Amino acid sequence: MRVLLVEDDELIGRAIVAGLNKHAIAVHHVCTAFEAEAAQINDTFHALVLDLGLPDRDGMELLATMRAFEPCLPVLILSARDAIEHRLTGLEGGADDYMVKPFDLRELAARLHALVRRTQGRATQTIEAGPLRLEPSSGLAWFHNDPLTLSRREVDLLAHLATSDGRWMTPDTLNERLYGLNEKVGSNALNVHIHNIRRKLGAESIETARGLGYRLGWRLIV
Repeated sequence: MRVLLVEDDELIGRAIVAGLNKHAIAVHHVCTAFEAEAAQINDTFHALVLDLGLPDRDGMELLATMRAFEPCLPVLILSARDAIEHRLTGLEGGADDYMVKPFDLRELAARLHALVRRTQGRATQTIEAGPLRLEPSSGLAWFHNDPLTLSRREVDLLAHLATSDGRWMTPDTLNERLYGLNEKVGSNALNVHIHNIRRKLGAESIETARGLGYRLGWRLIV
């Protein structure tokens, strides 16, 4: 299991990393909301452990953003805010579980394992196109049945192309699907993702036509 930990206290963060590692949980630790969003975009995690008192943004705002980007990601809030109102706000705001500091690392590990088990028990959409297989909800991918490492944006881009029924998709449409209307996107961001995908899957994986846009080189298997 791989977990994203958002905790601004370095000492607590290191203790959580060490404790969860003993329970077969790999942890990627970040200290700010900015780092958390970047990690979610570029990597795949089985769960999120979130502190609410972050230096650059309120944890509940970050939770809403990350939940919108990845609706199925299990989220456990780990906070010193111990009032019942805080716990209710966290759970009603999108968290799957809430633990109050101080806490027992064994209980934290057990709760994370339980959250992930429940998530993996849900129906998982699988997309197959040629030699490519994707699970968009989990971010997992396989190429010729071998596990494939893709960033979250790369998985989303391939999923949108695969489910377009062979239609060409313009750069503007793809940018809107990947980033939404309100997020500022670098002019070269889409080209970078496409370049990385072609490097991993081959030049034929994404076709390009001037004035039309892009489409997947393989057709969806239904």
